[in-house]
Amino acid sequence: MDVKEAVIARRSIKKYVEHEVSDAEIHEIMELVMLSPTSFNIQNWRFVVIQSAEQKKKLREAAFNQAQCEESSFTVVFCADLKAAETDPGRYWKNAPEETQKFLVPMITQFYAGNGELNRDEAMRSTGIAAQTLMLVAKQYGYDTCAMVGFDHKKVAEVIGLPEDHLISMLVTVGKKVDEAYARSGPLAYDDVVFTDKF
Repeated sequence: MDVKEAVIARRSIKKYVEHEVSDAEIHEIMELVMLSPTSFNIQNWRFVVIQSAEQKKKLREAAFNQAQCEESSFTVVFCADLKAAETDPGRYWKNAPEETQKFLVPMITQFYAGNGELNRDEAMRSTGIAAQTLMLVAKQYGYDTCAMVGFDHKKVAEVIGLPEDHLISMLVTVGKKVDEAYARSGPLAYDDVVFTDKF
């Protein structure tokens, strides 16, 4: 399946058959997700993969009893470290030439330090990009997904033991679908959403 096919085939699926995904395959998938871009390469996303029956049940309870949290093969909780830009920023460029490191690393702190709103915005951008990467990669591997924002953030934070200075942006369930998705329900017209040069 090429990228175009994956984009067209990706749909939000909420009903899954029972299917166990191996740790090795999850590792492969998440390694690809980790190639998602981030500003200044700060890699501020953090991923909690929910696999165990006990954690799935807790996650379902925290997500207003939505069954896909428990019935999918696994769910990824997309989180971000709001202090990523301040925590040893040199590590993000450790393999770059020294001249590049000297130029870029100080810029990271200058750009993000003390700006809570910017760090939060960056967290949401980074996790959103990574979530889309997961959904397309999962499709390539023969799995379906559902991005979720319907959950109690505090309860999910308790379930996963979310550290301070981190946030949760969304959940994405992954598994084998029971049925085909319904026809797309109401895409807007191209000219309603795509503009050239200005509105």
